[in-house]
Amino acid sequence: MARREKVLRMSVEQPLWRALMGYRILTLLYAIGLFISAYDEFARPWAAVAYFAVLTVWTFVTLPKVANAAACTKPFLAADLTLALVGILLTGVADSAAHIEAGSPTLPSIWTAGSVLAFAIKGGWRWAAFASTLVAVANLVHRGSPTRDTVHAVILVWVASIAIGYVVEVARASERTLARALEIEAATRERERLARDIHDSVLQVLAMVQRRGAVIGGEAAELGRLAGEQEVALRTLVSGGLTPVSRVSENAADGALVRAVDEEPDADGPLDLRALLAPFAGSRTSLAEPGAPVVLPPAAARELAAAVGAALDNVREHAGEQARAWILVEDEPDAVIVTVRDDGPGIPEGRLAQAEGEGRLGVALSIRGRLRDIGGSAELISVPGQGTEVELKVPKQMSRGMR
Repeated sequence: MARREKVLRMSVEQPLWRALMGYRILTLLYAIGLFISAYDEFARPWAAVAYFAVLTVWTFVTLPKVANAAACTKPFLAADLTLALVGILLTGVADSAAHIEAGSPTLPSIWTAGSVLAFAIKGGWRWAAFASTLVAVANLVHRGSPTRDTVHAVILVWVASIAIGYVVEVARASERTLARALEIEAATRERERLARDIHDSVLQVLAMVQRRGAVIGGEAAELGRLAGEQEVALRTLVSGGLTPVSRVSENAADGALVRAVDEEPDADGPLDLRALLAPFAGSRTSLAEPGAPVVLPPAAARELAAAVGAALDNVREHAGEQARAWILVEDEPDAVIVTVRDDGPGIPEGRLAQAEGEGRLGVALSIRGRLRDIGGSAELISVPGQGTEVELKVPKQMSRGMR
């Protein structure tokens, strides 16, 4: 069966582009209407007619350019804003001084705001601030001195464009967050479906082989033990979901894309400690962990996982192959705590100091030394006859600067 990729595109930005297309047409007609109504007031109406001819052709020809952010390129934005600024400055040539002093609008009038809004929708509030500032300068140069009406119009365009640009940025961030949430939900549903299928078939067969092998004994017991280990490993795999799935948006202009993309983990990025501890789980080693990722810098995560491995090696060496071990991962607000506990005979008092004196530095170097190097600590509690517990703690604040 051919693999199909389902893509869900979400965009709250696209309606803004459609609205901008309508705005440019309506404001063009409005500006032409203002000119026609005050035609007799213009000193050089031919200059205004020539400008409006160019503006009309430009507005309709470039409508596809304001259909979406991908089509709205930087060169187009620059040319569009330049045409608006030229129209503002050309007003002093085409219109009469008396008409200008009476408060007449510039030639492009409110069409200029459409050019600034294109900057806002395309690049956010910073682009909007840049474009609206140029428009403000052009208006002040045209008027010669800042009048109340000029200042009012400049501030209105400046505030409105920056506000819209900021809203667009927030909307894009919200789309990415929603896309990630939808992907996690879809992945969770698929994992639950697989877990149900596997539980109803493979896991039950492996559990039956383990029980029957223990009853029969001999070589069947060894086969049962191996089946039990595979059952635990498979159960951990289907329930953990430890391999992260990257989320990408190919083009923010087209909205968020909900799509799973396989990629190699970033060697310099943070690691999920659960993925490093998962291989330690087995038929005689239980792993309890949070449902959410336990993120640490790469160096801290690897050293902590290595210390857990060293603790389990000590369990097998000193408590025997039949000893059971439990790994508990706790993701606290200020630290990550991993506890390794076993049901072995425990360590006699003074035995660790004696081993260190004899040059056997497994606990001192493999566990405490690793934690010390990453700014953490290791505490060992052992009661003869009641097993051993090793608590490994890595403060998050101290590990953030590690690579």
